[in-house]
Amino acid sequence: MTNFNGQTAVITGGAQGIGFSTAERLINDGCEVMIWDMDEKLGNESAERLNCHFLKVNLTNENIVEKTTQESLKKMGKIDILVCSAGIAGPTHPVWDYPTEDWLNVFNVNVNGLFYCNKHVVRNMRETGYGRIVNIASIAGKEGNPNAPAYSASKAAVIGLTKSLGKETADQDIAVNCITPATAQTRILEQVSEEFIEYMRSKIPRGRFVKVEEIASLIAFLVGKENSFTTAGVFDISGGRATY
Repeated sequence: MTNFNGQTAVITGGAQGIGFSTAERLINDGCEVMIWDMDEKLGNESAERLNCHFLKVNLTNENIVEKTTQESLKKMGKIDILVCSAGIAGPTHPVWDYPTEDWLNVFNVNVNGLFYCNKHVVRNMRETGYGRIVNIASIAGKEGNPNAPAYSASKAAVIGLTKSLGKETADQDIAVNCITPATAQTRILEQVSEEFIEYMRSKIPRGRFVKVEEIASLIAFLVGKENSFTTAGVFDISGGRATY
């Protein structure tokens, strides 16, 4: 258990899946949490279950992200921790058949939205001289999944952004890392075919999908005060699938 008493966190996509599980873990360890999510109904329900704050936010709009960051600061006073969990899978097609509209949508959420969150929240962290950021990438960002070019490329971009920001903030007690999970059993799987789900499971030597609670445990370490040295890192949680 990590002591997060007196600390605050913003978790995007916190109404469900990895974000919800991470919020639950941090709250249980004493953290004050604000979840950001597009789904207002589910966000309010999750915030009530977790006993935390909630703000509806469209991450693809930078002005809204900036305003929501300021609202969160007014509510909590500071943002010590940012976990960017919001993301979409997009449809499954080979590159030559991939709809350009879907490609742009995946990048708008997974890359642009995450960039806006990192950009505006880290400004406050630089003012206070302290912060912990974890961006959720994917094993697909390392290896590339066939028929998921937009998702794979977007998660590779998350890795690159994380490494850049981690180096840029290394002069302060700010740690910026990302994790590369194998597939987790979350609602994002509703966006892809059963054939694709079975393919992803078959690639994992553990023979199963990762549990969201297992991912939350790794995130809890990375956003803790004890993680004072590692930054610009990529942490594998892929059940043995990753080859580097």
